[in-house]
Amino acid sequence: MTVSEGAAAGVLLTLVTDGGRSPRDLGSTVAEAAAAGLDYLQIREPQLGDLELLQVADAAVKAARGSRLRILVSSRPDVARLCGAAGVQLPERGLPVSEVRRGFPGLLIGASCHSVEAARRAEAAGADFVLFGAVFGSRGKPAAGVAALAAVARAVSVPVHAIGGLRPGNAAQAVAAGARGLAAIGAFLDGPIGPIAARLRESAGR
Repeated sequence: MTVSEGAAAGVLLTLVTDGGRSPRDLGSTVAEAAAAGLDYLQIREPQLGDLELLQVADAAVKAARGSRLRILVSSRPDVARLCGAAGVQLPERGLPVSEVRRGFPGLLIGASCHSVEAARRAEAAGADFVLFGAVFGSRGKPAAGVAALAAVARAVSVPVHAIGGLRPGNAAQAVAAGARGLAAIGAFLDGPIGPIAARLRESAGR
Protein backbone atom coordinates (compact mmCIF):
# COMPACT_ATOMS: atom_id res chain seq x y z
CA MET A 1 0.00 0.00 0.00
CA THR A 2 1.41 3.37 -0.97
CA VAL A 3 1.12 6.51 1.10
CA SER A 4 -1.40 7.99 -1.33
CA GLU A 5 -3.57 4.86 -1.22
CA GLY A 6 -3.54 4.92 2.57
CA ALA A 7 -4.46 8.58 2.64
CA ALA A 8 -7.35 7.97 0.27
CA ALA A 9 -8.75 5.46 2.75
CA GLY A 10 -8.51 7.87 5.68
CA VAL A 11 -6.10 9.76 7.89
CA LEU A 12 -2.94 7.79 8.60
CA LEU A 13 -1.86 7.28 12.22
CA THR A 14 1.77 7.12 13.30
CA LEU A 15 3.17 6.31 16.73
CA VAL A 16 6.63 7.77 17.28
CA THR A 17 8.70 6.07 19.97
CA ASP A 18 9.99 8.28 22.69
CA GLY A 19 13.59 7.51 23.53
CA GLY A 20 12.74 5.67 26.73
CA ARG A 21 9.84 7.74 28.15
CA SER A 22 7.24 5.02 27.66
CA PRO A 23 6.48 2.59 30.50
CA ARG A 24 6.04 -0.12 27.85
CA ASP A 25 8.94 -1.95 26.26
CA LEU A 26 9.18 -1.60 22.49
CA GLY A 27 7.90 -5.12 21.90
CA SER A 28 4.70 -4.32 23.76
CA THR A 29 4.40 -1.00 21.93
CA VAL A 30 4.68 -2.67 18.52
CA ALA A 31 2.17 -5.36 19.48
CA GLU A 32 -0.33 -2.80 20.76
CA ALA A 33 0.16 -0.55 17.73
CA ALA A 34 -0.37 -3.46 15.35
CA ALA A 35 -3.48 -4.63 17.19
CA ALA A 36 -4.86 -1.07 17.10
CA GLY A 37 -4.49 -0.93 13.32
CA LEU A 38 -1.97 1.93 13.28
CA ASP A 39 -0.37 2.62 9.92
CA TYR A 40 3.19 3.46 10.98
CA LEU A 41 5.50 3.15 13.94
CA GLN A 42 8.54 5.41 13.76
CA ILE A 43 11.51 4.20 15.78
CA ARG A 44 13.08 7.32 17.23
CA GLU A 45 15.67 6.16 19.76
CA PRO A 46 18.70 8.47 19.46
CA GLN A 47 20.22 7.11 22.66
CA LEU A 48 20.86 3.69 21.09
CA GLY A 49 24.11 2.65 19.47
CA ASP A 50 24.26 1.20 15.97
CA LEU A 51 23.96 -2.47 16.95
CA GLU A 52 21.25 -1.82 19.53
CA LEU A 53 19.24 0.23 17.04
CA LEU A 54 19.52 -2.50 14.41
CA GLN A 55 18.39 -5.12 16.92
CA VAL A 56 15.44 -3.00 18.05
CA ALA A 57 14.37 -2.19 14.49
CA ASP A 58 14.70 -5.81 13.41
CA ALA A 59 12.56 -6.97 16.33
CA ALA A 60 9.94 -4.34 15.51
CA VAL A 61 9.76 -5.38 11.85
CA LYS A 62 9.33 -9.01 12.84
CA ALA A 63 6.67 -8.17 15.44
CA ALA A 64 4.68 -6.13 12.89
CA ARG A 65 4.54 -8.87 10.26
CA GLY A 66 1.04 -9.93 9.33
CA SER A 67 -0.43 -6.55 10.33
CA ARG A 68 -0.94 -3.26 8.49
CA LEU A 69 1.69 -1.59 10.70
CA ARG A 70 4.80 -0.46 8.84
CA ILE A 71 8.06 0.40 10.56
CA LEU A 72 10.01 3.59 9.88
CA VAL A 73 13.48 4.21 11.29
CA SER A 74 14.45 7.75 12.21
CA SER A 75 17.54 9.13 10.44
CA ARG A 76 19.08 5.78 9.46
CA PRO A 77 18.27 4.45 5.98
CA ASP A 78 21.05 1.89 6.31
CA VAL A 79 19.42 0.37 9.39
CA ALA A 80 16.00 0.51 7.75
CA ARG A 81 17.24 -1.45 4.75
CA LEU A 82 19.16 -4.00 6.81
CA CYS A 83 16.17 -4.87 8.97
CA GLY A 84 13.59 -4.75 6.18
CA ALA A 85 11.73 -1.71 7.52
CA ALA A 86 9.30 0.07 5.20
CA GLY A 87 11.13 3.35 5.30
CA VAL A 88 13.05 6.12 6.99
CA GLN A 89 12.08 9.42 8.60
CA LEU A 90 14.67 12.11 7.86
CA PRO A 91 15.09 15.16 10.10
CA GLU A 92 15.18 18.51 8.30
CA ARG A 93 18.87 18.96 9.04
CA GLY A 94 19.77 15.32 8.53
CA LEU A 95 20.75 13.36 5.43
CA PRO A 96 19.60 14.98 2.19
CA VAL A 97 16.42 13.44 0.82
CA SER A 98 17.86 13.30 -2.71
CA GLU A 99 20.90 11.28 -1.58
CA VAL A 100 18.78 8.84 0.37
CA ARG A 101 16.45 8.46 -2.61
CA ARG A 102 19.41 7.59 -4.85
CA GLY A 103 21.12 5.30 -2.38
CA PHE A 104 18.04 3.54 -1.01
CA PRO A 105 15.47 3.51 -3.84
CA GLY A 106 13.25 0.92 -2.20
CA LEU A 107 12.60 2.86 0.99
CA LEU A 108 9.62 5.04 1.79
CA ILE A 109 11.01 8.46 2.72
CA GLY A 110 9.36 10.83 5.15
CA ALA A 111 10.91 14.27 5.57
CA SER A 112 10.48 16.27 8.76
CA CYS A 113 9.94 19.94 7.89
CA HIS A 114 9.26 23.14 9.77
CA SER A 115 8.39 25.55 6.96
CA VAL A 116 6.78 25.80 3.55
CA GLU A 117 10.17 26.23 1.93
CA ALA A 118 11.57 23.09 3.56
CA ALA A 119 8.50 21.10 2.55
CA ARG A 120 8.84 22.21 -1.06
CA ARG A 121 12.52 21.26 -1.09
CA ALA A 122 11.73 17.84 0.39
CA GLU A 123 9.04 17.16 -2.22
CA ALA A 124 11.34 18.24 -5.06
CA ALA A 125 14.08 15.98 -3.71
CA GLY A 126 11.82 12.93 -3.76
CA ALA A 127 10.20 12.64 -0.33
CA ASP A 128 7.07 10.47 -0.22
CA PHE A 129 5.50 12.54 2.54
CA VAL A 130 6.23 15.48 4.82
CA LEU A 131 6.01 15.46 8.61
CA PHE A 132 5.25 19.02 9.76
CA GLY A 133 5.32 20.43 13.27
CA ALA A 134 5.25 21.12 16.03
CA VAL A 135 1.65 22.05 15.19
CA PHE A 136 0.34 22.44 18.75
CA GLY A 137 3.73 22.67 20.47
CA SER A 138 5.64 19.85 22.10
CA ARG A 139 8.20 19.49 24.93
CA GLY A 140 9.32 23.10 24.86
CA LYS A 141 8.89 23.55 21.10
CA PRO A 142 6.61 26.48 20.27
CA ALA A 143 3.38 25.82 18.42
CA ALA A 144 3.60 26.39 14.67
CA GLY A 145 -0.19 26.52 14.51
CA VAL A 146 -2.82 25.16 12.18
CA ALA A 147 -2.45 28.09 9.76
CA ALA A 148 1.18 27.11 9.15
CA LEU A 149 0.12 23.48 8.70
CA ALA A 150 -2.50 24.56 6.17
CA ALA A 151 0.08 26.60 4.26
CA VAL A 152 2.38 23.59 3.98
CA ALA A 153 -0.49 21.33 2.91
CA ARG A 154 -1.39 23.80 0.14
CA ALA A 155 2.22 24.16 -0.99
CA VAL A 156 3.00 20.51 -1.74
CA SER A 157 1.23 17.64 -3.46
CA VAL A 158 2.70 14.86 -1.29
CA PRO A 159 0.79 13.97 1.89
CA VAL A 160 1.50 16.13 4.93
CA HIS A 161 1.43 14.50 8.35
CA ALA A 162 1.02 16.67 11.45
CA ILE A 163 3.04 16.19 14.64
CA GLY A 164 3.46 18.13 17.88
CA GLY A 165 0.95 18.15 20.69
CA LEU A 166 -1.59 16.05 18.77
CA ARG A 167 -4.40 14.73 20.96
CA PRO A 168 -7.95 13.50 20.27
CA GLY A 169 -9.20 16.95 21.25
CA ASN A 170 -7.33 18.78 18.49
CA ALA A 171 -6.91 16.14 15.79
CA ALA A 172 -9.91 17.46 13.85
CA GLN A 173 -8.24 20.88 13.56
CA ALA A 174 -5.15 19.31 12.00
CA VAL A 175 -7.21 17.32 9.51
CA ALA A 176 -9.29 20.38 8.62
CA ALA A 177 -6.03 22.22 7.91
CA GLY A 178 -5.07 19.57 5.36
CA ALA A 179 -3.17 16.94 7.33
CA ARG A 180 -3.47 13.50 5.78
CA GLY A 181 -1.67 11.87 8.68
CA LEU A 182 -1.39 12.33 12.45
CA ALA A 183 1.81 11.44 14.28
CA ALA A 184 2.20 11.47 18.04
CA ILE A 185 4.49 10.57 20.89
CA GLY A 186 2.83 11.94 24.00
CA ALA A 187 -0.75 11.06 23.07
CA PHE A 188 0.11 7.38 23.07
CA LEU A 189 1.62 7.65 26.56
CA ASP A 190 -1.76 8.65 28.02
CA GLY A 191 -3.05 5.08 28.20
CA PRO A 192 -3.54 1.91 26.13
CA ILE A 193 -2.79 2.50 22.46
CA GLY A 194 -6.01 0.97 21.10
CA PRO A 195 -8.49 3.34 22.78
CA ILE A 196 -6.29 6.37 22.07
CA ALA A 197 -6.07 5.42 18.38
CA ALA A 198 -9.84 4.99 18.29
CA ARG A 199 -10.38 8.45 19.78
CA LEU A 200 -7.94 10.00 17.31
CA ARG A 201 -9.77 8.35 14.41
CA GLU A 202 -13.14 9.47 15.74
CA SER A 203 -11.92 13.04 16.15
CA ALA A 204 -10.34 13.01 12.70
CA GLY A 205 -13.50 11.64 11.13
CA ARG A 206 -11.77 8.51 9.84
